[in-house]
Amino acid sequence: ALLALVALGILVGRNPEALARNFSDFWQGTDFSFTAVRLVGVAMVGALFSSDAWNNVTFTAAEIRNPRRNLPLALALGVSIVSALYLACNLVYLNVLPLEAIQQAPEDRVAAAAAQRMLGPPAVQAMAAAIMISTFGCANGMILAGARVYYAMARDGLLFAALARLHPERRTPNVSLAAQCAWACLLTLSGTYSDLLDYVIFAVLLFYILTIAGVFVLRRSRPDMLRPYRALGYPVLPALYIVLAGLIEVLLLIYKPKYTWPGLIIVLLGAPFYALWRARASGRPRAA
Repeated sequence: ALLALVALGILVGRNPEALARNFSDFWQGTDFSFTAVRLVGVAMVGALFSSDAWNNVTFTAAEIRNPRRNLPLALALGVSIVSALYLACNLVYLNVLPLEAIQQAPEDRVAAAAAQRMLGPPAVQAMAAAIMISTFGCANGMILAGARVYYAMARDGLLFAALARLHPERRTPNVSLAAQCAWACLLTLSGTYSDLLDYVIFAVLLFYILTIAGVFVLRRSRPDMLRPYRALGYPVLPALYIVLAGLIEVLLLIYKPKYTWPGLIIVLLGAPFYALWRARASGRPRAA
């Protein structure tokens, strides 16, 4: 869907008025005040969510051939391709729509507004259908990959043993899939979609920060550990990520507390349960 939008934007989407208004004074209104930083940080929720799930391929690492080579390669290619596509889409938006039209797009559907500007009203339904199909594909991958986390944790003795069961015929983690489905259904009843984004992104960013902090810990505690891939720009880029992500977390806690604080509490509640299960699982073999 996005690739088609980019192609249309290049071939038929040029709008001289939008180009003049969006690029004539590109740096007009530049503001580095705390208020501007705060607003940008809070507004990053949507952008971060659109880029999330880039790491979901790691959840299936046990089933990947030659993961030492293919896993970093898949992550690098996936992030690069999607980043280039998102950047191209935003350039198309600026090429087709004036800033005011982007701001006032119905229900923030900028892609649909751009398609309508290029091809007329029928393009809105076509774009909506393409995005819906893409969404189903994305959801399918996330559902199948996400359940592997609960399955592996249960095999390691860090979650309920039932979650480690496989379907007797299909050999899929059916219990983990069902548990994930139940939790997802519960979350859909918790509020609006935008509120749910605040909850999800806050928790996700917190774990990303902990994961990247783990790179520093491992470099210090296990310097001789085999590393098929070494973090690019270490230690500057990982440290910069931790600082910027931490700033966004603080801003979300302050200015969007309705769902970020419950998200933090749920994450913290997991710590004693993890410690309990880890103590019980000591000596057990870990999942492959």
